[in-house]
Parts: sequence; structure tokens; C-alpha cells
Amino acid sequence: MRLTTKGRFAVTAMIDLALRQGSGPVTLAGISERQRISLSYLEQLFGKLRRHRIVSSVRGPGGGYCLAQTIDSITVADIIVAVDEPLDATSCGGKQNCQDDQRCMTHELWTSLNEKMFEYLDSVSLADLVAQQKRRGNAEGVSVLLDGRRTRDSQSPAVASA
Repeated sequence: MRLTTKGRFAVTAMIDLALRQGSGPVTLAGISERQRISLSYLEQLFGKLRRHRIVSSVRGPGGGYCLAQTIDSITVADIIVAVDEPLDATSCGGKQNCQDDQRCMTHELWTSLNEKMFEYLDSVSLADLVAQQKRRGNAEGVSVLLDGRRTRDSQSPAVASA
């Protein structure tokens, strides 16, 4: 099971924002350039993050986005849920109609995987990911990869692909 681009980009953009929040509001154009994510895509994602009160926006010159919560209170699960990313390994979307309107034989297995996956993502805070990037020396401008490819330091499992 893999996260889609939407979830991956949202987490990456939030790490970028959190790394730079001490300097005031962070522009989406800056995140777009550093992380190579389309500006229009970021606008959509940050609209959802703002509606979930994970980020706040500042208008005008010097404006941009800031975290609306403390860095340690935002989890990867919060970010994924905010951007409407489905984390469901079942083929029926949890409706238990997997096979001819009946529950399939592996339904409990996939439901259990969903629970474990959510528990894990809920246990990783944005503060954890920022600390990881600072340890790696990635605090300035290095893309964060969340798709299972190796980064310069592959020791920490905090951003391993699900």
C-alpha cells in the first residue's frame, strides 16, 4: 500500500513550512520552488489544511502560511486526513461488500492493516519529521522524499512508505 501524491506532497509541504516558520509566514511559491510541487496543487492542499485549522494564512506583503497548531501536536495522520487522503486497504471501502455484496475472507486482515497504519501515522508528529530533517542537515532547501526511495540517511523509519 502506498500513499498517493496528494498525501505525500501535503506531508512534504508541511515539513518545509515547519522548517521555515521561525522566519515568519512562508509562501507557497517558495515551497513550490524548493519541493518542485505545482503551485496550483499546493493552493488546493493548503486550502484543505486551512479549513482543518492545521495552517493559517497571512494576507498582504510578507504574507504566506504559518502553522495554526504547535508543531508537536500535528501528526502525519492529521495532515493526511485533512487533504482527504483515503487510507484504506480494503477493496470495499469498509462497507463489507467486497465479494458479491458479502464480506470477503480477507476483510479483517485489511481492516486490521488500516488500523495499524493509522496508529503509526498518528504516532509521528510534524516535530518528529522536522527534527529528522535537521539531523540530516536538510533544513535548507533539500527535497524530502516520502515515496520509499532512499534519502541521504535511510536509518530512520519515520517516513517509510506504507
